[in-house]
Amino acid sequence: MYDMAVLWDWISFSVRWLHVIAAMAWIGASFYFIALDLMLKPNDALPDGAYGEEWEVHGGGFYHTVKYLVAPARMPEHLTWHKWQSYSTWLSGAALLMIVYWVGGELFLLDPTKADLALWQGILLSGGSLTIGWLAYDQMCKSRLSNHPTVLMLLLFVILVIMSWGYHQIFTGRAALLHLGAFTATIMTANVFFQIMPNQRIVVADLKAGRAPDPKYGKIAKVRSTHNNYLTLPVVFLMLSTHYPLAFATQHAWIIASLIFLTGVSIRHYFNTMHRTGKGPNWTWAVTVVLMIVIAWLSTVPAGDSYDQAAARPLTAQEQKYAQAQGFQDAYDTVIGNCSMCHAREPSWTGIRWAPRGVVLETESDVARHAAQIYLQAGLSHAMPPPSAIQMDEDARRDIVAWVREVRGH
Repeated sequence: MYDMAVLWDWISFSVRWLHVIAAMAWIGASFYFIALDLMLKPNDALPDGAYGEEWEVHGGGFYHTVKYLVAPARMPEHLTWHKWQSYSTWLSGAALLMIVYWVGGELFLLDPTKADLALWQGILLSGGSLTIGWLAYDQMCKSRLSNHPTVLMLLLFVILVIMSWGYHQIFTGRAALLHLGAFTATIMTANVFFQIMPNQRIVVADLKAGRAPDPKYGKIAKVRSTHNNYLTLPVVFLMLSTHYPLAFATQHAWIIASLIFLTGVSIRHYFNTMHRTGKGPNWTWAVTVVLMIVIAWLSTVPAGDSYDQAAARPLTAQEQKYAQAQGFQDAYDTVIGNCSMCHAREPSWTGIRWAPRGVVLETESDVARHAAQIYLQAGLSHAMPPPSAIQMDEDARRDIVAWVREVRGH
């Protein structure tokens, strides 16, 4: 029987690969079009209805781009729609979230020290919460607040702070930051699917019918696209944060996530201003540096339970299944002897202050809970422990493999 743990890990890797590629395409297109829009120059020789032009050189050739503020006089024969970058990013991201945080929910999603939830409850909160932000944001954009863009952005920031705090009251630190990123990305993709694309279709339909398109549809799409531009950098940070315990393994992780949105605004404001005027406001970098210093300081406050608290906590049903299996004691001794000097609440290995990726392997509960990861990282493969640190013998690795396969029945 083929090892499903291996197959499932490769599926996760493949979907993650797709997600990264799709995100690169979407972010690249978003940054390019915002920059292009800000660099457009007026020209009296442009066709009627044209707003501005830009000449560019790339790949050995010259490009001449002309933008129509509303629409050209007639429908062009060929029209490229920029939508699939956004859709493929969100769809692959949603699939990855389900693979990692729903299928692996007992390990990566739920934190029993924060909330006593069944897996189905965690999944329901995970999926249901992603729609809340879009509904609230969309209603704000359709209200009179649309005439006050600064107030609108501030209210969106308040929503993000509230969600950051809320996620950290329920989920693990990694899951909380990842879900905040998914929450924001859902708003961004919904902007494309429910607002930007439908409004562009209305303009195209008017052109085909020989009607003069209403300028309001272009303005709506422009506002939503600009919002997406300012949200992009924080989303990228939140997606990367799952690899860095300094970002998520702290009591103040929800504040760190909130401040990252401010750094995203300051950085994008610099580049957007530079594209529009040729010179960016340097004060934004000072603001960004100060914010990152505060974030670094907040990251030094660890999160999670102490060793004594963890040792006293009853094992979950899933943990008991692995802890009571034949071979667990040998595997546990192997992990303690080869892994716990780094993967501890207070690592003893020189130069390591926090357990790598926030994975702690000290108590029986810890080891049983991370059985699948130990199996893949230190049993089937030689990824852990690092060969430059400890030489783990093959008998120890076979003990880990035998223990996990005993539970899985093969």
